[in-house]
Amino acid sequence: MTSVLYDAPGPRAKRRNVFLSVVFFVLLALLLWWVWQTLDEKNQLEWSLWKPFTTSEAWTTYLLPGLADTLKAAALAMIIALPLGAVLGIARMSDHRWVRIPAGAVVEFFRAIPVLLLMLFANEFYVRSTGIPSDERPLYAVVTGLVLYNASVLAEIVRAGILSLPKGQSEAAMAIGLRKGQTMSSILLPQAVTAMLPAIVSQLVVIVKDTALGGVMLGFTELLNTRSTLAANYANVIPSFIVVGVIFIILNFILTSFASWLERRLRRSKRSTGAVLGADKVDDVNAAEVGGTYGTGAGGSI
Repeated sequence: MTSVLYDAPGPRAKRRNVFLSVVFFVLLALLLWWVWQTLDEKNQLEWSLWKPFTTSEAWTTYLLPGLADTLKAAALAMIIALPLGAVLGIARMSDHRWVRIPAGAVVEFFRAIPVLLLMLFANEFYVRSTGIPSDERPLYAVVTGLVLYNASVLAEIVRAGILSLPKGQSEAAMAIGLRKGQTMSSILLPQAVTAMLPAIVSQLVVIVKDTALGGVMLGFTELLNTRSTLAANYANVIPSFIVVGVIFIILNFILTSFASWLERRLRRSKRSTGAVLGADKVDDVNAAEVGGTYGTGAGGSI
């Protein structure tokens, strides 16, 4: 039995895979046991260090406000970066050089600069050239850096998704007289969305995590920044890191789960049997359905 991507493993390969899986889980269990023992020896598992997380003060004063700012910055960056990335990606495929070349230069420039530097440059720009209040400036700088970098990455994802479609899609659209803009909006983009969705979601996860860079360098009160204040007050550095890490895992799991559900829904909506009726099967089609179909068409655009 074979697959499109690989040959199905035989008996020896199956035994080898089982053996490697067992070895991996044994090593993983040993690693977890070593981590547990190390934390226990350093007294990091004492209840007094974890007790603050069972009270409302640690959450309402530190973690939840930081989580709210993290989600706010990430949501703003996503809302702006997604359409901007789509526009840049489509512009890079334009037939007009005066559109294609500047769009390519913008994408390559901002994609090559680390997102932290973009945040720092944006912060300096807002300090020197705008009247944004100092308490709001970190949010503006973080969102600006995330938008510039991730829009450039998303532009390449969009371009790759569109180019991955069969060339016959564009040729068929040209054959029926559609302009390139109509072809892009009505045919190519709707089909490319499903193929691009996993890569887009991966980039959205990156946006959520990169908000922490603003807390480290700009004093943005995101989740990781408020964790440091909490740890200073309760002297529980490692437990606070673990709790914040779990929160980030839950956030990203929710995001990827929603994207998986959306991808399945999109695929189901576009699914067809691919069957072609032969001449001898046409008579078996329900006459009422055929009449209803033609009736709709006749009453519609014709």
